[in-house]
Amino acid sequence: MICFSLAAGLVACGSSDTGAGGVGGDGTGAGGDNATGAASGGGATGATSGGGATGATSGGGAASGSGGAGAGPGTGGGVPAPTGFAQMEDLDRGVVAVPTDGGIYVGFRLFGYDPDDIAFNVYRDGTKVNDAPITGSTNFVDRGGSPSSVYTVRPVVGGVEQGESEAASVWKDGSLSIQTMPPPAGDGYTYSSGDGSVGDLDGDGRYEIVVKWDPSNLQDNSKAGRTGKTYLDAYTLEGERLWRIDLGVNIRAGAHYSPFLVYDLDGDGKAEVAVKTAPGTRDGTGELLSKGPAAGDDDARDYRNNDGYILTGPEYLTVFSGETGAELATTEFLVGRGDPCSWGNNECYGNRVDRFVGTIAFLDDTGRPSAVFGRGYYARTTLSAWNYRDGELSNLWTFDSSSTRDNGKFAGKGAHSISVANVDDDPQQEIINGGATFDNDGTGLCAVDYYAHGDALHVTDHIPSRPGLEVFMPYEGDESPAYAMRDARTCEVIWQGPGNGGEEGPGRGVAADVDPRNPGSEAWVNNSQLLSGSDGKSVGNRPASSNFLIWWDADLSRELLDGNGIRQYDGEGGNFTADGCTANNGTKSSPTLSADILGDWREEVIFRCGNSIRIFTTNQVAENRIHTLMHDPQYRVAISWQNGAYNQPPHPSFHIGEGMAPVPKPDIHVR
Repeated sequence: MICFSLAAGLVACGSSDTGAGGVGGDGTGAGGDNATGAASGGGATGATSGGGATGATSGGGAASGSGGAGAGPGTGGGVPAPTGFAQMEDLDRGVVAVPTDGGIYVGFRLFGYDPDDIAFNVYRDGTKVNDAPITGSTNFVDRGGSPSSVYTVRPVVGGVEQGESEAASVWKDGSLSIQTMPPPAGDGYTYSSGDGSVGDLDGDGRYEIVVKWDPSNLQDNSKAGRTGKTYLDAYTLEGERLWRIDLGVNIRAGAHYSPFLVYDLDGDGKAEVAVKTAPGTRDGTGELLSKGPAAGDDDARDYRNNDGYILTGPEYLTVFSGETGAELATTEFLVGRGDPCSWGNNECYGNRVDRFVGTIAFLDDTGRPSAVFGRGYYARTTLSAWNYRDGELSNLWTFDSSSTRDNGKFAGKGAHSISVANVDDDPQQEIINGGATFDNDGTGLCAVDYYAHGDALHVTDHIPSRPGLEVFMPYEGDESPAYAMRDARTCEVIWQGPGNGGEEGPGRGVAADVDPRNPGSEAWVNNSQLLSGSDGKSVGNRPASSNFLIWWDADLSRELLDGNGIRQYDGEGGNFTADGCTANNGTKSSPTLSADILGDWREEVIFRCGNSIRIFTTNQVAENRIHTLMHDPQYRVAISWQNGAYNQPPHPSFHIGEGMAPVPKPDIHVR
């Protein structure tokens, strides 16, 4: 075995005799003996790079499972490539190792397409450390491990051990710290890193992190004032900064202005970044935008008015290369501002016109992802879906509640968040935009019959005994119910709370299975009891926080994530505090990102910690086995929308909790 030292204290290892990696770029590269497909350079479905290794390095020459020049991490090792509908990422095994009581905890991924009888062996420094193949979970505690140990895993399929995974050294402090580089301070303001997202930017099967930089003079839409510029950075897990995008002075800085979407939009195996741009935006190579309508604009012009609002000037949608940050395509942003007064409450000064949400969704019949951007949370609802294919952006559909009389019932339904789920019988996903559901073709599917603006949105199988998915949401309208549980497909209200009685309703609300004593989810808002997800009846005291969630400990209940800490509601497992780290977004108190980015199915959390971001993972050994949540299409696209407006926790398409049904196999393929 040959090992290579990397930044951030990581080590990559690979066998020198694992065979030649595929040649990327055209999908024609050959793998090793057990490869099941072409290299992921373009149009590939994921070959292993030599010897059938699942995520192993090719020839020992590439770092941490990149699979050689242009080759993907692979789906080999005796596991057939999946052929389902939605295009998921071709990930490596995501091996992670952290200290725990009495040894080293090792976690790794179960793919969404792994056979049910797959097992795993864990190796420390090339020596197997488990007595029998691991079948009941995807984690292991190595009692003989040390902070200097290096771990790999090998799948066992049909009783035959397969190739080696990428290698992972131990996170000696129990977390991985990535040094970040703040943009230069401005006149009276400085920068802090804010919301984040992940995607496989370079096609090596490992996630990279995209982070937004916010100036200290950022503003809510309701407040006047000029802001500093907004930036996006990309970092590898080894600590390398890949690029910086400067959105320019004509994109105002604040929570509602710049949702950014990270996903492989064109199926080449490498993620892109889509975000709203304007004259003066510079891509990750430092160049001003030059494609489409940006080719002839005036990049030196400052469109900010005296109050700092930007109510005139061009608006663009740009797709950037995730690998280099270079501009790939730019088009006119839809829907445009039009009359700023038309977006609700006659707020012509710029409050309601510039509130945005965004998400990835699987909308057309190809199974490739689309990018969806919404403008307007209040009186006017708009959504615009885009495909990025063969280097071009094309508008798939656009919805505007002000365009026809029939769309009137979909006005006043927007929220400070958006969600996506497959709520009907076709393979495509639908958009849940606050109090309404939109079909994959952009037509309004259903809407509640009251003003449905709210600050939180939770969509999953909250009531497992009931067919389909449900939506829990609090509402701020003075004549609306304070909260309600509804059917995701029909918008039928299953149960609801008391009316708001002429006052603004609760600002925050959560629904998840936090108490194993009750079936399905529990729900609560910041002025209610803990409520049964099934019927809305009180089942206990409200949890201490109403912001965010995470799966962290060894059981199936979800934990409370608030500020820089994780707390239990069910009393099982321990609490956790990320000392020296800070949450984002003020009272919303959300992390940089929470997602299943490494290890087993439980979630990691990323916090801002001074001039670094730190990734924390559980070290509590679990006795359950669920495929990586990132291979559940609903959960995966939830990671794309998590950074928008008032960040919400991601939910999968199926219920996780005590007595849960067998996890369904996702309808996916990988690129």
